[in-house]
Amino acid sequence: MRFNYTTTIFLTAIILATNLANAHQTTVKPIPTANKKYQLIINQITSNVFQHISYQKIKGYGMVPANGLIVTEGKSAYIIDTPWTEADTEKLVIWIKEQGLTLKSSISTHSHEDRAGGVPYLNKLSIDTYASKLTNELLTKNNKQATKHDLIMNNSSVSKPSFANGVIEVFYPGAGHSHDNIVVWLPEHELLFGGCFVKSLSSKTLGYTGDANIAQWPASMQNLIDKYPTVKQVVPGHGKIGDGKLLTHSKALALKVSAD
Repeated sequence: MRFNYTTTIFLTAIILATNLANAHQTTVKPIPTANKKYQLIINQITSNVFQHISYQKIKGYGMVPANGLIVTEGKSAYIIDTPWTEADTEKLVIWIKEQGLTLKSSISTHSHEDRAGGVPYLNKLSIDTYASKLTNELLTKNNKQATKHDLIMNNSSVSKPSFANGVIEVFYPGAGHSHDNIVVWLPEHELLFGGCFVKSLSSKTLGYTGDANIAQWPASMQNLIDKYPTVKQVVPGHGKIGDGKLLTHSKALALKVSAD
């Protein structure tokens, strides 16, 4: 999808008391505009983890919000899934700089636009961008810009399983929402970013399944449940943050659809 970026919206900055480690939960919203409801939003989840929410109009679905993360380690920042567009990715990078942080890299959990739409902008900034080898093959096949680095998947693992001194771990549970979907685990907080592989509790369907492997999805979800039995928080690709119930809910949805 293509977009027209005609107006620059300046984000208000989060005011951190002395450093990010001691910050309280905060919501960052843009300066009010006529369509402020659909502008980039940043919420603080934990001391060093922030959720970004961006919007895109999708035919048949309307304005669709998508979740991603910013994870910090010291003065370094890492993006887990870019916003939908390059324009919102630029705003996110501005916000990161305003916090006195240096953006080190990004990880895209699969090839769809709500995960990798901002990769071209980050590549232009010479940021280290990562995705699985299969994700990059799919991006290239669809005439989209691939990330700079491959995470080579092999038997449910990746060639670079951890980032930021072990603060960020990457896992491939198997095919589901897409054949290339990976997830991100933050062991310090026992927080799982499931991307579109994981559905919110309010989801009644699997959503877009044009590139899905529905038959494999339940088994792949069980792989994820078994991998992280101590999970406390789960961030889905769309919708509200929850706990491990999101994983069993997603598995049940996939089982229902595959049985129909």
